[in-house]
Order: sequence, then structure tokens, then C-alpha cells
Amino acid sequence: MAGAGGRRTASPSPSAPPAPTALTALTAPTSSATPTASAASTASAASGASAASGASTASRPTDGSTLPAALKQRHLTMLGLGGVIGAGLFVGSGAGVALAGPGILLSYAIAGTLALLVMRMLGEMSSAIPTPGSFSVHAERAFGRWAGFTVGWLYWLMLVVVLSVEATGAAAIASGWLPAVPQWAWVLLFISFFTAANLSSVKNFGELEFWAAALKVGAIVCFLALGLLAVLGVLPDSQPVGLANLTGHGGFLPHGWSGVVAGVLAVTFAFGGLEVLTIAAAESEDPARAVGRAVRSAVWRILLFYVGSLAVVVTLLPWDDSEIGKSPYVAVLDHIGIPAAGQIMNVVVVVALLSAINANLYGASRMIFSLAERGEAPRSLLALNRGGVPHRAVLASVGFGFLSVLLNLVWPDTVFLYLLNTVGAVLLVVWLLIAASQLRLRRRLEQESPERLTVRMWGFPYLTWLTLAGVVAVLALMLTDADARVQVMGSAAASAGLAFAAWARDALRRRRRRAVPA
Repeated sequence: MAGAGGRRTASPSPSAPPAPTALTALTAPTSSATPTASAASTASAASGASAASGASTASRPTDGSTLPAALKQRHLTMLGLGGVIGAGLFVGSGAGVALAGPGILLSYAIAGTLALLVMRMLGEMSSAIPTPGSFSVHAERAFGRWAGFTVGWLYWLMLVVVLSVEATGAAAIASGWLPAVPQWAWVLLFISFFTAANLSSVKNFGELEFWAAALKVGAIVCFLALGLLAVLGVLPDSQPVGLANLTGHGGFLPHGWSGVVAGVLAVTFAFGGLEVLTIAAAESEDPARAVGRAVRSAVWRILLFYVGSLAVVVTLLPWDDSEIGKSPYVAVLDHIGIPAAGQIMNVVVVVALLSAINANLYGASRMIFSLAERGEAPRSLLALNRGGVPHRAVLASVGFGFLSVLLNLVWPDTVFLYLLNTVGAVLLVVWLLIAASQLRLRRRLEQESPERLTVRMWGFPYLTWLTLAGVVAVLALMLTDADARVQVMGSAAASAGLAFAAWARDALRRRRRRAVPA
């Protein structure tokens, strides 16, 4: 079997399949359900090619996926960089500054390090076992079908609910530009456009994300450059600011370490979104190598973008400046003297929100497609259109997204708020299962196929345990906050409900099998 570096071992003869091993359990689909007709023919051809050459697993997903390889390395790299640069950074980071002052830099460093470790673990598993189901498949391999079912459906629900929030946010800004166009019309336009793009081909998704991410990354780089020049006093009519704003106004930790801890709680969720990178890697030309490269480059740069840009904010302006609370980036650009700074940032925020809609719709459709491949969702969702896109999975995801938008517009403080609370802590549930799965699968891979470990988690197993402890600590912090506590309880209830449904379904299947006479 070829590894990420192109090495191969002897391929088994088609006429003499090998006996099952622990490695077979890692790489073979866990569902015995029969694919749909369109998927079955493709899978059959892929299976024959694999038996003949023994090389297909080097470049295609190992869970039996029939999705075409249309994404390139540049798509994945920019998806990794732009996936977590959203409105939460450009607008929401002001709330973190208010909680921690300049200490927000420590909050972002702590939360970013936690995300970095999680992504390293996910990169290790995804490069060894590339699959559009990503961490859902890994959890299933590690703990059983109930785990893959639970985390897969939780993640899908989170994406389609958040999709509606992003569409509504982008529509609110666009309505300010053209007040004559109602907000619902903008929502319809945005979601319809990205639905059409996702239905046409995965390459279109990749190109849209590439250019959207390029704009976001370009905006951050320009902001960092202008901010650094302003801090050094190089720009016209500016003087070096030194460290006065970092040490004055109550000091670097004006609210003490409790402020830093509160800041961690406020900013952790800003790092969500990198998971889509490992989902998309399954549709690249060489998933194992692509995901390894993208994870290595993306996480460090994202940490630099977040910490670096916030360092500019709290160095250039007093942390308690009221304008930072509204939008720290606009406040800095206004301070520097950039004309129409507010509208410039509105454009960047809208692009960030639209990019998130595109990525979330893609991620949701591939996750439910993977669930269908494993018999955990209706098999009809496996159908592919001429572009190789699981169009029914896309339509099912966008349909629930439209329903979420409707609930957000009609019952924002009741039904939709309940949905938001249900998915509020799902990201942390996903991170927990990623770490727990890596802890178990790493040992199996080392025993059965160590050449697949082209990306290795640092300091295993100690940093894995530390990451688990860190995620649990963030959940514990959420329980101390009244609003966050509701989200933890809602996500816990949803997780328990899905896990129970998976257990009950499997118990019923076992009972039926026992009832069938031998």
C-alpha cells in the first residue's frame, strides 16, 4: 500500500484476498449496506483498479468513497488559512479585548495552541486514513458506530444552523448598502448562489474558497503591515507608541488572570472551521500528502494572524477605548487615517461570512454523504450528478439551512435560540472525540501500518492527554457562565440523544438478526 510519500508494498493478488487484520478494520468501511446503483458501479470500477495495481489507496479515500479528486493543493492550503478567519475575528474579537485587556494575547495564544494540537491530531489521522467523513469515521474506527453516528450528525447539525446565522449576518450588512432590498431576499440570493456553486462541481467550491480566503488573508496581511508601521511611527503624522498602551490603563492584565481565562472562553470558538480542511482533502489528488501539507502550514499561520493582528490593536490603542468594543479593526484603521474604514471592513466581513456559508454547506453535504456511505443516513443521499457532486446531500443540507433561516427570522428568541444552544458546544465535543480517537488509533497504526503516519502528533501520548484536559477545562469554564452553561447542557443533551438512538438502533438490529433462523 502506498504511503503519502509514494512508497508501496506488495499488493495482494485479486484471487487471494488477505485475511482480515486490525489494519483492515481501520481502513475498510464499517457498514455492510449496499451502495446505490450509481455509486456501486463507480465503487466496483475503483475496486477492480485497486486490486490490479494496489496503488489506488495512495491517492483516494480509504472508506470506499466515490467522490472525484478535483481539489488541488492550493485550494486546501487557502481553505486551511481562510477557514477560521471570519467575522468572529474582525468584529467579535472586541468582546475578548474588553474581558482581558492586552491579556487577550495570552487568551488567543492558549486557545490557538489548543486548536493547533487538535488539528495536528486530526492531521495525523486524516493523512493516514483520508475520508470525506474525517473525524466521524475516525471516531467510528476507534469506538464503534455509535461514536461516528453521534459526532457526524452533531457536526452536520452545527454547520447547517451556523449557516443560517452567517447568511442572516451577511444579509443585514448588505441591506445597509441597499435598503430597498429586504433582508430575506439577500439571504435567498446568498444561499441560492452557493447552492448552485456547490451543485456544479467541487472545483467551483475550491475556486470560490481560494479567492475568498485570499481576500481575507490579504486583508489581514495589509492590516498587520499598516499597523506595524503605525506602531513604529513610520506613517505620516504618526509617532512611535512604544509599550504605553500595553502597560498603562491597568497594566497588561487589568482584570488579572481571571480576565485571561474569560478571554479563552470568548475566543476558543473562533478557531472552529479548520475541520473542513480534512473533509475536503478526501477530494484532492493525493489526500494523504495534501492534508499533511495543509495542516502543517495553516495552523501556525492562523495563530500568527490572530495573535499578530490583536497585538497591533492593543499596542496602538488603549484596550478600554470604546471604539474597540464596536470593531477593533475599524478602530485601528480610523486611528491610522484610512478613509471609509468602516465600509472597507464591512466588505471584508461580508466576504468572510459568505466564505463561511460556502465552506459550511460543503462540509455539511460531505459529512452527511459519508454518513450515508456507512449506512448512518438515507442511502439515497449517495447519488452523484454529472459533476461528481452528491447533489442530494447538498440539497438536504441547504434545505435544513433554509429552515434554520426561517426559524431565525420568525422565532429568533424561541425555537431558533434552542437550536443555537443545542449546537453551542458541539465544536468542543468534536475536539474531544478527535483527541480520544487519536489516542486509540495511533497505537493501531503503529502496529499495523507505521508508514502511513506521515504526520505525527507531537509528544504522544502526553500532549494528547493535555489536549483532552484542556478541552474539558474549557467545558468546565462554560459551566460557570449562565449563558454558556445552557449551551453545554443543550449540546450534552443532543449528544446523549444521538448516542442513545445509535445504541437502540444497533440493539434492534442485533435482535432481528437473532430472530432470523440460521
